[in-house]
Amino acid sequence: MYVLQVPGGRECAARDLLVKLLSDRVGECFVPLCEVMRRRGGEWRREAQRLFPGYVFVTTDDIAGLAQSLRELPFFAKVIGGHDEVYVALLPEEVAWLQALTNVESHTVELSSGVIEGDQVKIWKGPLKGQEARIKKIDRHKRLAFVEMHMFGRTKVIKVGLEIVSKV
Repeated sequence: MYVLQVPGGRECAARDLLVKLLSDRVGECFVPLCEVMRRRGGEWRREAQRLFPGYVFVTTDDIAGLAQSLRELPFFAKVIGGHDEVYVALLPEEVAWLQALTNVESHTVELSSGVIEGDQVKIWKGPLKGQEARIKKIDRHKRLAFVEMHMFGRTKVIKVGLEIVSKV
């Protein structure tokens, strides 16, 4: 699995165009999403946000050919981790962690639920269950958890949806 950098806010359009124009070189092509709660018009609603803004994930057997084909597209796109025409795929543990966190069909990190007991967070439902040690910060007002992960060769903090039901 490889990661492509594309213009921010245009990830879904880039994904659709990649699938349409380069279907012979691209296997699976997706934009990871996460469910968050947003307040709109006085009501809390579930919405999907991009998990990694500006990035599209692809599987391919011919990364050099794909990288060459990206130059012919009408928008900027490049393979992340490419140095001197050598492209680096995501590490197996990065792929495994991403697949464990996301729904396989929709590539979406679903909303998690939990409680705060003292200064400990206990997740009892959702993909963050068992990942409590990775949570670095919680914003209870925006219903978000900031989770630390290793991706693209560095440590990143991503925002995912977390509903804290109670604080004891």
